[in-house]
Amino acid sequence: MSKLQWKKAAFGLVTASAALVLAACGNGGEDTASSSASSEPAEGGTLQVSVGPDYVDYVNEIAPAFEEETGIDVEVVEREMFETLDALSLDGPAGIAPDVTIAPYDRIGNLGIQGHLTPVTLPEDDRYDDTDKQQVTANDEVYGMPFVVESLVLYYNKDLIDAAPTTFAELEALSEDSAYDYETEEGKNTAFLANWVDFYSAYGLISGYGGYIFGSEGTDTADIGLNNEGAVEGIEYAKTWYEKWPEGMLDTTSAGSFVDETFIAGDAAAIIGGPWSAASYDEGGVNYGIAPMPELPNGESYQPFGGGKGWIISGYTENAEAAQQWVEYVTTEENQTALHEFNSEVPANQQARQAIVDAGENELAVAVIEQYNNAVPMPNIPEMAEVWTGAETMMFDAVSGNKSAQQSADDAVKVIQDNIAQKY
Repeated sequence: MSKLQWKKAAFGLVTASAALVLAACGNGGEDTASSSASSEPAEGGTLQVSVGPDYVDYVNEIAPAFEEETGIDVEVVEREMFETLDALSLDGPAGIAPDVTIAPYDRIGNLGIQGHLTPVTLPEDDRYDDTDKQQVTANDEVYGMPFVVESLVLYYNKDLIDAAPTTFAELEALSEDSAYDYETEEGKNTAFLANWVDFYSAYGLISGYGGYIFGSEGTDTADIGLNNEGAVEGIEYAKTWYEKWPEGMLDTTSAGSFVDETFIAGDAAAIIGGPWSAASYDEGGVNYGIAPMPELPNGESYQPFGGGKGWIISGYTENAEAAQQWVEYVTTEENQTALHEFNSEVPANQQARQAIVDAGENELAVAVIEQYNNAVPMPNIPEMAEVWTGAETMMFDAVSGNKSAQQSADDAVKVIQDNIAQKY
């Protein structure tokens, strides 16, 4: 399962069982999380911090200074992030959940609404902008401390083209180059590739043309904009590319792999991918560059989902004050800079982020930061699970010719509306 598929699957796991778990646990979780954690200094004690193996060394590196400053002992527990999150609804009431852990933004609002998280107080020091705050807010309550940001970006092969295309018009011109003709399918070209039969990847195109998921910044489920005039125009533009691309680009299960393999083989000059793609391109020996997405034909910016992760406090913790101190501490400019130096991830802290741009040494991080400025926070309410279901085949139906762009979008919206009406 790809990272993107895992994200989508994971988002729905808690949603599916929420009602049963809360019914079984009574109102314990909701009562625990009903008031914001205080930022007053805690008085000693032990704080259990659960992180995946990719963050253990980082937490162990910065924890001693926190312990010395606060008198709070940090107990680091190594456990995969999704295992921790999926177990929270049961481990919390049982008293065995960690005090703090990390969660993807698209899980935070959902967990908070279900009563599994303690609200967080964001520091008033300009470390976050409105987009950062939106990522961790649901029902007007803040349930997480932004930690890492990510976005889709443009990868290009420096051995094939001198610079990153800045407009889709340039990509269209590139696709006329016979050097990128697909050998086994006449009239097909792989100069530029994007896995747009996957809704996560296609959303930046739809949004850039004026489509949206829910109105009111992702909170109004009665207002679905995936079939408005702009969204349909974006889908129709995608179809013009599928007329040029090999048949493998229509395979919803393997198109992503086709894009990666073609780029690594040197048969694609530019592709759309995420920060997580870089490792495989490094391993494949590609001499690549990274840039923000080119300007769309309508003159607007490509607007993909803005993803990432935040720190969360368990709704069942007895150490809410200490937990609040930790999430503030781990997201300071100093510690977020240390995070970037540790694993090259892009910190959410605005000051640390700007320092990366000013230094200009990490091309991937700079591209992610610049693209993230045009990214759209994914709705973090439970109803988002129905969007994945409803939009699953929307792009395929349209670009394959099974349905018109308008009909495909209309059908997807109807599925989303019907599912929301039945379940919420």
